[in-house]
Amino acid sequence: MPSPTPQPVFVLVRPQMGENIGAAARAMWNFGLDRMRLVAPRDGWPNPAAVAMSSGAGRLLDDAQLTGSIADAVADCTWVLATTARPRDLTKEVLTPEEAMAEARARVGAGQKVAVLFGPERAGLENEDIAQANAMVSVPVNPAFASLNLAQCVLLCAYEWQRATAPGTARVTEMAGTDWAEAHEIDHLARHYEDRLDEAGFFFPAAKAQSMKTNLRNMWSRLPLTRADVQMLHGMMRQVVRWKQKAD
Repeated sequence: MPSPTPQPVFVLVRPQMGENIGAAARAMWNFGLDRMRLVAPRDGWPNPAAVAMSSGAGRLLDDAQLTGSIADAVADCTWVLATTARPRDLTKEVLTPEEAMAEARARVGAGQKVAVLFGPERAGLENEDIAQANAMVSVPVNPAFASLNLAQCVLLCAYEWQRATAPGTARVTEMAGTDWAEAHEIDHLARHYEDRLDEAGFFFPAAKAQSMKTNLRNMWSRLPLTRADVQMLHGMMRQVVRWKQKAD
């Protein structure tokens, strides 16, 4: 059974290869989408090649609805999008995947049923197919090579759907069992290096010593150091000093 989570229906129109249907199912499930409809797949249905390619997303294929026409596939929908990678001789609103899924999110949230049409691998949707949609979704690709694999197009729209519904953290840092170093720890590290470098005669000539120390302190403050980093840097300097003392 499909999940109860409100979401659009992805409709694969006349898909040609079972492998691409399976890859599309996998792309949908990557982003929590599980409502697939198939319009007249070339090699019939069910298709063992689709199951093999789905790699764990077979439940989408088990629940996929098979229809003979686009009209039947979207009969219960109130807003239909048609994906295309090239200009069409049709007067119709054209949205990017980001805009389309944001609008889809708003409509689904308001209780509407939304469908997204994806064309067959060879040439995509025909104008007669797109004429049945309310708007078009066009991916801004290289105009010299606008062809997108079926699963790639499904993946792009599924990803934008997830972004529209559950925006994730743009950037995270895995701390690997440590924490960020605190200011007093950075200060202790800076003084450790200043003292040892001073003993080694690094700050020379005397007229430039303070400027060199300031630049060194500034370097420490710019570095995003963890406590583990600080401990390692202390250890490195201690080992250098020990090695020098042994050499002497």
